[in-house]
Amino acid sequence: CGACTVLVDGKPTLSCQFPLAGAEGKSVLTIEGLARGDRLHPLQQAFVDEGALQCGYCTPGMILQAYALLLRKPNPTEAEIADALDVNLCRCGSYNRIIAAVRTASQAMKMKVVDHEAR
Repeated sequence: CGACTVLVDGKPTLSCQFPLAGAEGKSVLTIEGLARGDRLHPLQQAFVDEGALQCGYCTPGMILQAYALLLRKPNPTEAEIADALDVNLCRCGSYNRIIAAVRTASQAMKMKVVDHEAR
């Protein structure tokens, strides 16, 4: 269903199918690793702002799958977002809000890079 998605060396990986021993020496990013202290990552904040959370069960996997997409492609089309998130299931049917959240985050993440470069 994709709810347990984590990033292993930057690649979306289903943790339920990934043996723990396989993580040795690799970088593993979970949903908790995106936030910085009490500040949500722009992608997490976009999910809140766009109302893409619903029950929240699929949210960690959706966010990490979207994060991997945005690392590869900072300005994806709606079709590319939908394709990337196709492996993640949302029983609440929040797909339109989830796609909107990823688009919002892609813009916010670009602004953050521009702000950082200006300093």
